[in-house]
Amino acid sequence: MNTHRDLMVWKKSIDFVTKIYKLTERFPKTEMYGLTSQLRRAAVSIPSNIAEGSARDSDKELARFLNISRASAAEVETQLIISENLGYLETTNNKLKEELIEILKMLTALINKIKQRI
Repeated sequence: MNTHRDLMVWKKSIDFVTKIYKLTERFPKTEMYGLTSQLRRAAVSIPSNIAEGSARDSDKELARFLNISRASAAEVETQLIISENLGYLETTNNKLKEELIEILKMLTALINKIKQRI
C-alpha cells in the first residue's frame, strides 16, 4: 500500500460522505445542529480515520484507526435508522445502506488482514 488514496475502502467512503452531504441537505433546517451535523461528522470520520491510520508508523496504529472508522460507520447506520424513523428519509433508500454495509465489510476484512501481520 502506498497511501490511503490507494485503498478502495477509502475511495468508497469518500463517495459515501458526498452522498450523505447531499442527502442531509433535504433534512429540516431545525436539524442543522442536530442530526444533520451528527450524521455528517460521523460519515466524514470514516475516510478521515482511514487516512490518519494509514499515515501512522505501525500496523497496530493503523488497525486502531480502522476500528475507529468502523465504529463511525456503525454510528452512521444508527443515525440513518433514526432519520428514517423521523420521516427524513424514505425507507426505500436501501442503496445507501448497502454501500455502508459494503464499507463495513471492507473495513472488517482490512482490520483482520492487518491483525494477522501484527
